[in-house]
Amino acid sequence: MIKKVNKNETRTKRHVRLRHDLSGTAARPRLCVYKSLKHIYAQIIDDENGTTLAACNTTQKEVADKIKNMTNKEQAHFVGEQIGKLALKKKIKTVVFDRGGYLYTGRVKELADGARAAGLEF
Repeated sequence: MIKKVNKNETRTKRHVRLRHDLSGTAARPRLCVYKSLKHIYAQIIDDENGTTLAACNTTQKEVADKIKNMTNKEQAHFVGEQIGKLALKKKIKTVVFDRGGYLYTGRVKELADGARAAGLEF
């Protein structure tokens, strides 16, 4: 019998490996990405204090109204721009990018490009 590969399990293993060396500080917080089948979420986290400094996702009402007729990649790019703008309002210019164990392609790459377009550096 052939075993089916659990993609989320392999992603979480990859994420644990990444998080071993990756940490956010007050000077350079962590930009964390999570994606589900329909939505994408981004948070800027200070791991030293255990606080979320900024967050944006496609389920928020003000974002959901603007992204109704966009593709998934366009939505991810928009969320990246929004998280970048929120970070710059809080005077955060550089972050550590935590892709959450996902491969750096598709929606994750678009979110990163959107954040860079808004002015974040990583």
